[in-house]
Amino acid sequence: MASLRARNLMTPEVVTVPPETPVLAVARLLADRGISAVPVVDAEGKLRGVVTESDLIRRLAGEEDRPVGWLTSFFASPERAADRYARTHGATAADVMTRPVVAVEMDAPVSTIARLMEEKGIRRVLVTEEGRLKGIVSHADLLRALVAPAPAEEALSDDRIRRAVLAAMKKEPWADTFYTLVEVKDGIVEFHGFSRSPAVQRGLKVLAETVPGVKGVVDHTQRLPTGLFAAT
Repeated sequence: MASLRARNLMTPEVVTVPPETPVLAVARLLADRGISAVPVVDAEGKLRGVVTESDLIRRLAGEEDRPVGWLTSFFASPERAADRYARTHGATAADVMTRPVVAVEMDAPVSTIARLMEEKGIRRVLVTEEGRLKGIVSHADLLRALVAPAPAEEALSDDRIRRAVLAAMKKEPWADTFYTLVEVKDGIVEFHGFSRSPAVQRGLKVLAETVPGVKGVVDHTQRLPTGLFAAT
């Protein structure tokens, strides 16, 4: 899964609207198609923004704007206030759309896409190439990639697997390559020696399982004695 890119995950057929589309038409489109957002694309195919359900609800709420107190209005940013007014009273997709858009390039790795969704609290990421919309990756696309059967890995020697596991351990500050020894037999990774805690043992198991060619993991480690722990 780690080798997957946006181009492998995305849905290329994306429903779009031009900037001048009336807001009511956008709302009807979302309802009829059962979708929660629609990208806004200009005549040249350039991605300009995205209209989401939240944008439409914000506009609906804006129709009943409450009077702003003088103190609030004194400290409010004129630019932000004007932008909010346009988005809550606008009549077209260009007026109410969210921008800038959270988007990635075609070769963005799946880890980048997942991190963006988590950090931004969004359910979809648009995929572009030179500013033009090429597809969309949703939560559902990521889940399908997670459960899809992994492609058959080329058989690797036990020595190559061992070196790969050790290299991965050296990248993690919690993994101890001094007190924890690694052996590989017929693709089975065996950990010997000592580990600091059950959490480290679980981490080592997961780390080894992500190395291509590993068929299983056996943990023979013991808790690191107190004297050794204090000396590290």
